[in-house]
Amino acid sequence: MELRNKLNQIDHRSYPAYKELRGRYDFKDYVLSIDHVQGDPFAAPSRLSVWVKAENAGFPPEFYDTREKRITVQDHLTRLFGREVSGGSFQAKGSGKSGLLGVSRCGQQVLERTALKIENGNITLRFEAGFPANGRTINARELEKMLFDILPVCVRKSLYYAKIDQNKLKQAVCLCQDQQYIRERLHGLGLCAFIADGAILPRESGISEKPMKGAVPFRTPDSLKVTMELPNMGPVTGMGIPRGITLFVGGGYHGKSTILQALQNGVYNHIRGDGRELVITDGTAVKLRAEDGRSISGVDISPFIKNLPNKKDTAHFSTEDASGSTSQAANLMEGVEAGSSLFLIDEDTSATNFMIRDQLMQEVISAGEEPITPFICRVNSLYTDLGISSIIVAGSSGSYFHVADTVIQMKEYVPYDITEKAKEAAKAYPAMSGEEESFPAFIDKRCPWPDMTLRKDDRIKIKTMGTSELLLSKESVELRYLEQLKDQEQTAALAWILKFAELKLMDGRKDLKKISEMIEMQIDKDGLESLFERGDVSSSLARPRKQEILACINRYRKLGEGRGGR
Repeated sequence: MELRNKLNQIDHRSYPAYKELRGRYDFKDYVLSIDHVQGDPFAAPSRLSVWVKAENAGFPPEFYDTREKRITVQDHLTRLFGREVSGGSFQAKGSGKSGLLGVSRCGQQVLERTALKIENGNITLRFEAGFPANGRTINARELEKMLFDILPVCVRKSLYYAKIDQNKLKQAVCLCQDQQYIRERLHGLGLCAFIADGAILPRESGISEKPMKGAVPFRTPDSLKVTMELPNMGPVTGMGIPRGITLFVGGGYHGKSTILQALQNGVYNHIRGDGRELVITDGTAVKLRAEDGRSISGVDISPFIKNLPNKKDTAHFSTEDASGSTSQAANLMEGVEAGSSLFLIDEDTSATNFMIRDQLMQEVISAGEEPITPFICRVNSLYTDLGISSIIVAGSSGSYFHVADTVIQMKEYVPYDITEKAKEAAKAYPAMSGEEESFPAFIDKRCPWPDMTLRKDDRIKIKTMGTSELLLSKESVELRYLEQLKDQEQTAALAWILKFAELKLMDGRKDLKKISEMIEMQIDKDGLESLFERGDVSSSLARPRKQEILACINRYRKLGEGRGGR
């Protein structure tokens, strides 16, 4: 075989000779492609791919005939391959990363990834391998063991329908169908979210996404019960959260933030056994919070902040170092721009002066002396004028009882509908003064110019730090407060998307909404792979939502604007 011959020829040579292996090799029932070879045994691993023809893979078309089912099957097979290679990794010995075999580590969420793609039944799997060496001398015998002994077993046990546990794959696809069924019917039922009875919402710990053992299963109050006839599970009952303004209240440590975290993650499908499989949220939902120090570029925050003492224009507001209230106002307006239909807010992570001004403060400091219009004075018009619902967690802001459509008390992780009780109690207390105005329908269109220094750079460096930060060339973008980013591979994808937008789309004429739509359309059509000009595609990208794409671009400090962008 050609590959064996090449391995024999380069054995015991210096490590760079491994680059001679780049190319495609026929293993009869699949094709192995060596796409990128690492520079030395201590560098980032080599990138390889496997292509399996549809007739060999043998997966029935009904398993991937919709986008959602295809992503689910891709996710399932990636997990299977990951389990197989974890046992084969480092069986081949040597220095540095010698013997490593790895693929995307999938979390609790089901995400579209570059690691594995199904197209017309054909499967492309991308993974990493550490080519073995003794010091910096090629050990071809060990690589031969990896590619001819270990890898074929992993491929056949995970990418061939006849060899896998077909029942588990069917269960994953059926769950996906049920999840999609609920999500598609939320709006028609007048809901913005659904939580099934029996769901396990608490997590194992603050750094773990796995369900807590012994946690209290979710139980729906009778007044909010909704029953859906799911395609596979049949009738499922749970809590339907109505569109409009919903307030979660209760004492500390009783589960308010836990339910909000479950809802913010409900924009994604989850794997079986997660506990949140049937926690389904409007797919456009955005978690809002204060974000001291973030960069803001040309955002219209005038619905919330205007008449500043320094006369600064808040209809087209920019700053390098935003305050808590200013950042939260910008985050909200950017959420409107991103097409969100639901905002999720926790008072614990909000700016107090953005959320509310109590009666005493209003009496001492007149409205004309306060440039901030608090959220409580806009939340109704946000829904009636723009159709954007709000779910708010509050432990101390009783004034929100006046504006809430639904009030739910969390008590020992169990929800109770206390809307009537809260409304009755609120009558004894004054509501926020002043009549609520209509929410401005016009959203400022921002048309960024490209960074010309970036376009002249032949080698733009990209680096990511978990889900908290990315680096494009020398410019850092802080993402740590984008709480709906769940995977570091999403951050990596955002870095490539930002680069693509800078080099290909920003021209001073297209506004940010148009740019995000073009990115979405391209990924829908050609996948995340289309972000790469050359064929050397990263094996470690996961698709972020449109909302996170725009949030990332908005936090890019070099974001320029077109002269006609107002």
